[in-house]
Amino acid sequence: MATAPASTFLPRSPWARGVAAVALLLSLGLLAFGAWTVFAPQAPPLIGGAFSLTDQFGKTRTDADFRGQFLLVFFGFTHCPDVCPVELQTLSDAMDQLGPAAGKVTPLFITVDPARDTPEVMKQYVANFHPRIVALTGSVADVAAVAKAYRVYYARQTGGTASNNDADYIMNHSAIVYLMGPDGRFVSHFDPGTSAATMADALRKLL
Repeated sequence: MATAPASTFLPRSPWARGVAAVALLLSLGLLAFGAWTVFAPQAPPLIGGAFSLTDQFGKTRTDADFRGQFLLVFFGFTHCPDVCPVELQTLSDAMDQLGPAAGKVTPLFITVDPARDTPEVMKQYVANFHPRIVALTGSVADVAAVAKAYRVYYARQTGGTASNNDADYIMNHSAIVYLMGPDGRFVSHFDPGTSAATMADALRKLL
């Protein structure tokens, strides 16, 4: 069978050849961009990040310790009058509803009041809730850093009976529960008041 001349497959006019060349360059550019997007380093997550804190047993814990686990991350403080114990009980109930699958989930309770929440205080407090809850505290700077990474608001309430000189001051703070994946990246969140059943159902779909 005769082979068609090479010129048969090439544009005959200089203009057509120029268009073909531009198209080829664009195609190569798109291929290069696609390869860059695949192999380029991923941007850091908008929520979450590295931390180094102390758990209720006095052991240093980092975010790397929890790789392979789904995390339910909640920020609060042990002197919290209502929101914190309610949310921690909800987390505990959700863990109970998961049954054996709860072994793949670790709730983290991170204090926003490191001045009062020592490891021993945290240990006594979380003993009232699910045994898989890990309580974390640290220096003022360490807590500030992890709160910033999770976009958590917190502030010591001043004025009235909660003055700076009052040992029973209150910490205002956001009360979102963050669901983090086994790779440490943000998956979803639960608003305050979310039921244990809703949390458990959402986790079952991922476990």
